[in-house]
Amino acid sequence: MKIYHLAAECYPVAKVGGLADVVGALPKYQNEAGLHASVVLPFYDRKFVQESEFDVVFVASTLLGKKRYEFEIWKERTNKLGFELYLIFIPGLLDRPEIYSYPDEREQFIAFQLAFLDWINWSQQSPDIIHCHDHHVGLIPFLMKHSALYHKRLSKIKTVFTIHNGQYHGAFGYEKFDYLPEVDMRFAGLLDWNGGINPLACAVKCCDKYTTVSPSYLHELTVRSNGLEYLFYIEGAKGQGIINGIDTDVWNPVTDPMIKAPIDALDPEEGKVKNKKALCARFDLDPELPLISFIGRLVVEKGADLLPEAFSRSLRQHAGKVNILMLGAGDQDTADALVELKEWFPDNYRTYVGYNEQLAHQVYAGSDFLLMPSRVEPCGLNQLYSLRYGTVPMVRRTGGLIDTVIDFGEEDGYGICFDQSTADDICYSIDRAVELYQNIDHVDELRQRMMALDYSWTRSAQQYTQLYESLTPII
Repeated sequence: MKIYHLAAECYPVAKVGGLADVVGALPKYQNEAGLHASVVLPFYDRKFVQESEFDVVFVASTLLGKKRYEFEIWKERTNKLGFELYLIFIPGLLDRPEIYSYPDEREQFIAFQLAFLDWINWSQQSPDIIHCHDHHVGLIPFLMKHSALYHKRLSKIKTVFTIHNGQYHGAFGYEKFDYLPEVDMRFAGLLDWNGGINPLACAVKCCDKYTTVSPSYLHELTVRSNGLEYLFYIEGAKGQGIINGIDTDVWNPVTDPMIKAPIDALDPEEGKVKNKKALCARFDLDPELPLISFIGRLVVEKGADLLPEAFSRSLRQHAGKVNILMLGAGDQDTADALVELKEWFPDNYRTYVGYNEQLAHQVYAGSDFLLMPSRVEPCGLNQLYSLRYGTVPMVRRTGGLIDTVIDFGEEDGYGICFDQSTADDICYSIDRAVELYQNIDHVDELRQRMMALDYSWTRSAQQYTQLYESLTPII
């Protein structure tokens, strides 16, 4: 079975968030399971591309409105990521270093989708599944079925659409309708939602199956999806929630070269202590105190705006009895407020504004607790990384956090859970963490329990295989 994964991000080629981690791991595990999975991305002038070797395997042109663009399909030569990687290079559109935020971003992603369809159409390819990820490639299922340019050859190919974050739709006005190739106007309404072209809504309407990155998030979209709630309600029969996995080769506490010492899942205490001492030495913190960390984007969806107040209150309440470390970037006002806290709590609080992959690994390995007060968390990968490295997750019950973390007060539990994204709930959870840490033997029991959990891609990849098989008899 041949599958093409289309996305805007893929680790380690280009990463902003969890989308990249999924697209960089799922195809590798699918190939190990006997499928033929490839990834297709826009071209990015970034380190991975600069340091890798590519062959140009296809050259053509595509029409974006009234302007014709030449494009090339680049294939990474060695398959070093565990799958075939293709980049679509379009001079003047897809030849830049950044992933998002260009003024012509809509044109970029429309051209990316058209070039991909031109490629598989003109090269006479017949993949079994085209798996689209998020709104950046949401027009693909519609164009395959209802564009005169592609319908004849591509309409029978099955499409799967995965929603990594339903808050972002990629919507744009009808003034860009001419960018699309000739479509059957009887079906033009499938493009529309609330008076504009909505790629995410269009994909949900037109794909053969859509998935969310956790079962709980599938339900949450019917009550909170930035205006698409009714659509997800009426299209619910096509949906399936499949929890994301993590790449256990990259995130392996025994072999991870980015951490100070290996952590044994059967006896994690020694490794945790060594990693904590290294992390605390870097930030000049007392390793004898419980260490609570936050890793993530400083945005409202992650509850980051609540952190300055919650951290300030907790550090005052537990003066000299807890350390807090923040690693992240995003909203500048939030970042400034978090940095300012260092002046008030010089002995027990540290920040690192920005993102550092190696440091993130060390934070997962060296922290006692990881805080995730998210308002929206479709799946969440950070809590899965923390479980893998023996760090107790402190999570708000939402989305995939519901599906992956059980409170330590419940049977077989191992985490700290709370119900609301408020400073009060965060402070209460920090209270529980400080109290729990007083019984370090209990903490070590929780570490062993959580490190025994299996959130690898092997299980999730099998669920995707079963989904594909429900659409096509091949295999």
